[in-house]
Amino acid sequence: MSVELKNPVAELAKIGLEHLGNIRWNLSAAALIEQSLLSGEAQLSDTGALVIKTGEFTGRAPEDRFVVKDELTANTVDWGKVNITFEPAKFEALYQKVAAYLQDKEVFVRDAYVCADADYRLNVRVVAQKAWGALFCYNMFMRPSEEELLNHNPEWTIVCAPEFKANPAIDGTRRSNFVVVNFSKKIVLIGGTGYTGEMKKSIFSILNYVLPAQRGVLSMHCSANIGRENGDTAVFFGLSGTGKTTLSADPNRNLIGDDEHGWSDKGIFNFEGGCYAKTINLSAENEPEIYNAIRYGALLENVEFYPNTRTVDYASNKISENTRVSYPLYFIDNAVNPAIGGIPKNIFFLTCDAFGVLPPIAKLSAGQAMYHFISGYTAKVAGTETGVTEPKKTFSACFGAPFLPLHPTKYAEMLGEKMKKHDVNIWLVNTGWSGGGVGVGKRMSIKYTRALITAALNGELEKVNFETMPIFGLSIPTSCANVPAEILNPKNTWADKAAYDNKAQSLANDFVNNFEKYKAQANAEILAAAPTATVPA
Repeated sequence: MSVELKNPVAELAKIGLEHLGNIRWNLSAAALIEQSLLSGEAQLSDTGALVIKTGEFTGRAPEDRFVVKDELTANTVDWGKVNITFEPAKFEALYQKVAAYLQDKEVFVRDAYVCADADYRLNVRVVAQKAWGALFCYNMFMRPSEEELLNHNPEWTIVCAPEFKANPAIDGTRRSNFVVVNFSKKIVLIGGTGYTGEMKKSIFSILNYVLPAQRGVLSMHCSANIGRENGDTAVFFGLSGTGKTTLSADPNRNLIGDDEHGWSDKGIFNFEGGCYAKTINLSAENEPEIYNAIRYGALLENVEFYPNTRTVDYASNKISENTRVSYPLYFIDNAVNPAIGGIPKNIFFLTCDAFGVLPPIAKLSAGQAMYHFISGYTAKVAGTETGVTEPKKTFSACFGAPFLPLHPTKYAEMLGEKMKKHDVNIWLVNTGWSGGGVGVGKRMSIKYTRALITAALNGELEKVNFETMPIFGLSIPTSCANVPAEILNPKNTWADKAAYDNKAQSLANDFVNNFEKYKAQANAEILAAAPTATVPA
């Protein structure tokens, strides 16, 4: 069943989309699946999930994402490699070209909203060239009721035309694909790419601009859950390969969300209405919640079937390492509804330190929390990304640098303020190596990591003694139930203590070098939390 909203033709004419062909307005998930199958662009897996190919692009293209620079954004956006400038006149011309391209074509419109907390709700309208693009937004954004759809007034509009190709020489883009965010017009214009994640992350970027700057809400690239017994909220930050999804999926806790949240004066709320999970090497044993959510209504991207079957081969990376599935949050049995929690009691920064330097857990001061938040450190190891064959240090500001329109210190200072105001514990957790780096040491046992996180959540770590780790100045516990005491101080696990000191100094130098670009706008408390490094002149 579709819901008619006012006059579809008139509504789209307001934003310059006129003379369109068949406008498919707010179709149900079932109808969008049917349209995708009828187009010949999709198949059903044996579990009922819709399977599509996104074409040339199977991931985001950060160098082809632009922000319109005008009076509103000129002095508020942190311009550079993340936020690449785009001229207002170029945007107008490109938008008109996309609008002309869509004339006489069938489009799929999806009205939705983001932010589970009604006080911060932002209404969105998606105009998609592909039915499966609209299905993705149906899954990932929040779904208005039938009555709400009748009175939906969008604040932002996404126009997504995957088959439109820009002319870089004329249109001001780098290549034929593009994502352009216009904060003044409140329009996201996407072309030349079928990767659905561009729509999701564009809205996240918008919230990262609007909520901190205008509403006093800290926007966060993180997962969050709630304790079933105590109702305490916990937040998990971490880049790919750190265990964020696995560690936040705790059988004793309920899921608020797996990727994007806001922290207001009332507590934590999910931005999204769904999950967008990686499926490479997915198994029922390791990630049962995700595996069982891949059913009718879910959208699988760029996966392969086993030959002569409709059974997905999750080990296949023939099309991409970045195979994905989107599904509504209610496909997860332990998801809370509404997706809201209280003020967090504990926050975890997850890092996969492939060099064996950082401790399995450390309690951070406010200054250290802000410093490590801005740093966003982990190490990529073989298997986490195409082309990575040996450990590679990675720093991503606020654990989500590609989506930050404001300077990273803005988000970090908000984190520090909220941490102090609400007396929140922030922990640095190393899910990487111990006893040496890759090839020498061993990967931290997930059993021990879970025990440490459980001890932090239960307040057990507040009752033990701590010692200070040299160079990084981190406060580390000397004991924890169900965890060998000797692994808590990383230096103790190294046979060659001098080699540990050298590696620790090298990593500290990398932290300091990376932070150089933020120093000018960082406050004294943040700067004082830097590790003691001997950085070559």
